[in-house]
Amino acid sequence: MAELLLGGLAIGESPRWHDDRLWFSNWGTGEVLAVGADGKSELMASVPPETLPFSIDWLPDGRLLVVAGARLLRQENDGTLVEHADLSEVADLCNEIVVDRRGNVFVNGGSFDFSKPSVVLVVTPDGQVRQVAEGILFANGMAVTEDGTTLIVAESHGCRLSAFDIGDGGELSNRRVWADLGEGNHPDGICLDAEGAVWYADVPNQHCVRVREGGEVLQTVKLDRGAFACMLGGDDGRTLYILAAEWAGFENMFSPARTGQLLTHPAAAPHAGRP
Repeated sequence: MAELLLGGLAIGESPRWHDDRLWFSNWGTGEVLAVGADGKSELMASVPPETLPFSIDWLPDGRLLVVAGARLLRQENDGTLVEHADLSEVADLCNEIVVDRRGNVFVNGGSFDFSKPSVVLVVTPDGQVRQVAEGILFANGMAVTEDGTTLIVAESHGCRLSAFDIGDGGELSNRRVWADLGEGNHPDGICLDAEGAVWYADVPNQHCVRVREGGEVLQTVKLDRGAFACMLGGDDGRTLYILAAEWAGFENMFSPARTGQLLTHPAAAPHAGRP
């Protein structure tokens, strides 16, 4: 059974293990929080509370990036947030982010009509913004493999994880199904482990699942509320951090209810890849 580390959250998303703490976005409050093993949280950055979606990752030089709607923000050394890139010419709003070892920033998103397919954008180290994939069925979590050659994208409405080869300039090619999860399974946030498996969170099914390439289920962690995202971390990388909350639909994203939780569960293999 997963253990509670922190409660009273709105909807936690985009968890990342960074500087010996678990960082995440607290949707509906505009907060980027960092939580230690003792469960104590610290506010690390903030955007307007109504900004959704918003998610985080880091540049290779250690500066924090925050996706805020259709803008990509960068936190400077003095803590201020400045614009890193304007994504609005390619997407009306953006969802998840992952940065590869070359400094290519992958962001997915699309429009406010969630029935329309999503796209994947790349922001290259020289500041160029371009679309590198399309036709994603509700793009959600993304991860880059340990060797930096493959991007895996969760397609929540496609009930699958899809993979792309990553070129040096951030171009994506050789799209393929990494794992067909089967009808009724809706992957949200994802992370990779050192055995090449993917953990994915699933809101409607209220669980996190570990799968091999091809779709074989290795482990399932059941919850009492929707699982929005997960990340491996801890001193040895073998703690699965899960962000969960009761889901009442998009129309209630700004509900004052604070059903969000940060949970932990032991993992069979340590973290690998990015984020």
